[in-house]
Amino acid sequence: MAKFAEMETTINTIAKGTTIKGSISAVGDFRLDGTLEGNITLNGKLVVGESGFIKGNIVCQNANIIGNVNGNISVKELLSLNSTANVKGDILINRLSIEPGATFSGTCHMLDEVRKESEEAANED
Repeated sequence: MAKFAEMETTINTIAKGTTIKGSISAVGDFRLDGTLEGNITLNGKLVVGESGFIKGNIVCQNANIIGNVNGNISVKELLSLNSTANVKGDILINRLSIEPGATFSGTCHMLDEVRKESEEAANED
């Protein structure tokens, strides 16, 4: 059990100048300052640094986007878009924080809104 607890607090880092092609799945937090061409799925928090770029979909607990994302984002808790963030894709979130200067192109749905729509559709049947 102690090893699993250690894994939960692990922070994985991809440095600036590094490019990864393929999907990433991780337990714990993740910081990306390089480039990822693929999807990323985490149980923890994702930080996309100012030099970071993701071309793929994101699924995680929390995310702080400072750099660029070209893909859909699904965040179970809080998505923060810093002033330098540039996001192109649809987002599904519980809570959203956007600083002035951030750019976002796509649709945004709140998790509660999606649940209500699903329940209403099920009740119509």
